[in-house]
Amino acid sequence: MLQATQRSSTERYARCIRNSKRIRWDIDKDVIRGRTFDHSKKFLPDGLSKVNELDFLNVDEKTLLSQVQGRTYANIFGLVERFINAKVLEVSRDHWLGDQIVLEALVRFSDEELKHQELFRRIEQMIASRMPEGYTLVPKPNDVASVVLGKSTWAVLGLTCHIELFTLSHYKQSIAPDENLSELFKDVFLYHWREESQHAVLDELEWVREDAKLTEDERDRAVNDLIELVAAIDGILQMQSAADAAYFVKLCNRSFREDEETRIANEVLRAYRWQYIVSGVQEPHFIEILSDLVSEAQLQRIADALRPIM
Repeated sequence: MLQATQRSSTERYARCIRNSKRIRWDIDKDVIRGRTFDHSKKFLPDGLSKVNELDFLNVDEKTLLSQVQGRTYANIFGLVERFINAKVLEVSRDHWLGDQIVLEALVRFSDEELKHQELFRRIEQMIASRMPEGYTLVPKPNDVASVVLGKSTWAVLGLTCHIELFTLSHYKQSIAPDENLSELFKDVFLYHWREESQHAVLDELEWVREDAKLTEDERDRAVNDLIELVAAIDGILQMQSAADAAYFVKLCNRSFREDEETRIANEVLRAYRWQYIVSGVQEPHFIEILSDLVSEAQLQRIADALRPIM
């Protein structure tokens, strides 16, 4: 039975390798293709940006707010992939002298994450060249990575699996169906989605493998680490949403009432919490994986910690 399980696991790694080879893409040749972003169109769909909740904004203002959010959306992915890649390289060490199929899958994962970081750096440069000065990405990638990597491997892999799964969900359910987005912005996340589809599988496999190594006490401490990581992410979202809301208000060619500025700030924070936390923890497959790994009491502890954010 154990050997059959191991063969099944190895085949899943091997399938990721085959898919990685089949869908391999290049930033310039396949994604950008000499194009620029269409600033007459939205970047993020309404289901992610929540701009339609702000009924006092006109069409152009809603488009602009979606573009400010889209800029941050790309930057946050570049940020999280900094610590994801570092953790993937770390866990690959367990396979250096072991299953070389697993090792190849993780090395490809790392290579693709480095490419994604380059892609999102390029995207930021392109958007910055067309938008007025004043935008700030508040969190620093290396600072965030240092904090995240200080937590247990179980917690980091759990957070990473959560991120990969909501990435897939956002593209399939919101970005792909929307015909009114900038074509280049859609393509960035189409190609990103294609490789992240393999990464989500590898995250799950490595998270389950790490879980099997833990004692009950170690797993309980790891659950606390995961809760602390989600709280840290929420802190980042609170800072970034405030900065983005202020930047958007500054760009608009009119004044807003104090209560309207408050609504803008609150709605951007609600959108960011939906994008980076809520949509992931509500993803059915993430709930299924997590429920298989933790006790009912631990699951309830996580739910209680998430309640104020949800």
